[in-house]
Amino acid sequence: MMKNVLARILPSSLLAGLVHLAQAAPPVATFANEPEAVAFARDLEQRHGFNADTLLSQFAHVAPNAKVLQLIKPPTSPVQRSWERYRPRFLNDRRIDGGVRFWQENEGQLIKASALYGVPPEIIVAIIGVETEYGRNTGGFRVLEALATLAFKYPPRAEFFRTELEQFLLLSRENGLDPLAVKGSFAGAIGIPQFMPGSQRRYAVDFDGDQRIDLANSVDDAIGSVGHFLEQHGWQAGQPIAVAAATNGTPDPSLIEAGIRPRLKVADLAAKGVFAKADPQATVALIDLVSPGKETEYWLGFDNFYVITRYNRSTFYAMSVFQLGEEIRNRLCEQLPATAANRERYCRA
Repeated sequence: MMKNVLARILPSSLLAGLVHLAQAAPPVATFANEPEAVAFARDLEQRHGFNADTLLSQFAHVAPNAKVLQLIKPPTSPVQRSWERYRPRFLNDRRIDGGVRFWQENEGQLIKASALYGVPPEIIVAIIGVETEYGRNTGGFRVLEALATLAFKYPPRAEFFRTELEQFLLLSRENGLDPLAVKGSFAGAIGIPQFMPGSQRRYAVDFDGDQRIDLANSVDDAIGSVGHFLEQHGWQAGQPIAVAAATNGTPDPSLIEAGIRPRLKVADLAAKGVFAKADPQATVALIDLVSPGKETEYWLGFDNFYVITRYNRSTFYAMSVFQLGEEIRNRLCEQLPATAANRERYCRA
């Protein structure tokens, strides 16, 4: 019918050209014909009992995503680390006020998660705030397409993303999800807390008791899963996270090079000109928050600071979570009636 309509309104020579172009156009290059993807599907059939043809029919609906490849690649020229530029992205009134609302709306589940896993409510709230602004920005990429693109078209981290693609397909099968319908970040992170598929299978929990784990729609599951993730990575209930440090000049570079896993004694750091209000026998890492043209901020990071970096391996990220959590708690303290119960729950001594 459409051809007849076009024939009435287009010259015959132009119509013939359009028909020829349509017939000559190459098929869209999907992953169904990628040799590596075919081998991957056959491997999952052997190891996990998938139907390889079903997987390939799903791969036929996804193709290499240029935007994903653009976003994953490091910048062509080195970008200077800058805490001064990074911090305001997360430490701002919108996220602080949003965190206050999120805490108040979900206080019961936050109290439950804190009691069960030992993680303070403000840290759970702040992670969700940093990751997706309390569920507002969970990503619009099809996870199957993003992970396949990175698994088969991004050699520097292909092994990692093939593992995550495998985990995603297992996750979808276990939870009755349509792999083509799930959306997330360009790197394949899913839901309100932005868990990678492997982390979701290992650490996510059914916190609302509905017999399924749904990080995309269940705030309760997101809260419990963040708490469980941190607890499983070594969170120490009631222990400090980080404390500001003063220095006599620039610290010995070897103290920074020791890494973000706590290995240095507070007393030893003091002997080398780095001072903080902390137990002299505590083991810490020296954290440098660098801003070009500004004095570097130095902090001591305890084991719990290191645990936050297991969520995202960046000291800037971990410090943003810590400081956002503190700001949210402080604002709650300021806004609520100054009762003894409120002071005990929200206010720092």
